[in-house]
Amino acid sequence: MPDRAPKLLILGTRGIPAAHGGFETFAERLALYLVERGWQVGVYCQRDVEAVRDRIVRSTWNGAELITVEIGLRGPVATLAFDAICAHDAATRGGVCLVLGYNGAAFLPYLRARGGRILTNMDGIEWRRPKWSLPVRAFFYVSEWIAAWSSQRLVADHPVIADHLARRRPRGAIATIPYGGDPPAADVGPPPLGLEPDRYLVSIARIEPDNNILTLVEAFSRRARGVRLVVLGTLRVGNPYHRAVEAAASPEVLFPGAIYEPEQVQALRVHARAYLHGHTVGGTNPSLVEALWAGNAVVAHDNPFNRGTAGDAQFYFSDPDSCAAAIERVLSDGAAVAAGRAAARARAEQFRWDAVLASYEDALRRVGGYPPAPDRAARATAAEPVAAPAGPRW
Repeated sequence: MPDRAPKLLILGTRGIPAAHGGFETFAERLALYLVERGWQVGVYCQRDVEAVRDRIVRSTWNGAELITVEIGLRGPVATLAFDAICAHDAATRGGVCLVLGYNGAAFLPYLRARGGRILTNMDGIEWRRPKWSLPVRAFFYVSEWIAAWSSQRLVADHPVIADHLARRRPRGAIATIPYGGDPPAADVGPPPLGLEPDRYLVSIARIEPDNNILTLVEAFSRRARGVRLVVLGTLRVGNPYHRAVEAAASPEVLFPGAIYEPEQVQALRVHARAYLHGHTVGGTNPSLVEALWAGNAVVAHDNPFNRGTAGDAQFYFSDPDSCAAAIERVLSDGAAVAAGRAAARARAEQFRWDAVLASYEDALRRVGGYPPAPDRAARATAAEPVAAPAGPRW
């Protein structure tokens, strides 16, 4: 390769600065990390407008190029239009493309045919989510296959996802890299919403069936607890599942809606008695990683994704009765909660952003045909091979 700065384009998110979710947070962290390491980084950003005036607007933010695409549509068709425009533009720009998720996989064959070098983070197994209708699940199923075979290399964020993807592509085409996190700030403030430290449980998730929010609320509300359950997430008028969740809630359940201020969310985590995590489909969930970094004892749905992330020292449930029992234990057994908190902090060390971002740089250099980063290459040359650490096969 010519001696020039490596170049990256990030597709598949609504853009940065992050304001929407885990992929946006990751895109921001990776962009800033690689800019500091000499990369040219462009991030595609979606701007919803009533009428398109400038289809693509370019600007700079903290050294990264923001490629803002105006979209005058709404709903799923807006996302598809955004993905199509991004793929078309990326095909003209060179470098390596990091695609986050496979919702826009239909446009990746075009990008590949135009010489695109593609690394795709395959996210969770979206077509298994029960909330989707059969046609939508079929769309995601086909999209997963298209993304798997249009990309030079895939990223799985959890060993179970890697096992799944190995049914699509050879193991050698799959890199397993988890989501990352940071220790909480030393000066985190008191919990918001008038809550008392250690006197509430918290759930932070979209209020959807595959996240078991109804199960969590019903189990907590079986009797008076003397503490609060805080359920962060948007409740929509007219949504049948949301109506059922509200109807099942005791007066001790608090629905503050979605909170996007990071300091408030961090304070909610740090001061909670325990974090409740009902996710059933996905890989290394960002909210669960952040709970581990906050030192939360965790009550989680018992499945390989959650156990592989949080470890065996937490509290697990598989049905409403076992969920109620797990909640009862974390509210009554201080020693068990202390052990769960200590285990969470130890487990969090496997999800450090610096290691995650360095692994992504290695994967991107490989896909883009760039030489190894000088500091990484020097360490690899000097180090003797060592045994893999115990724990998940990251």
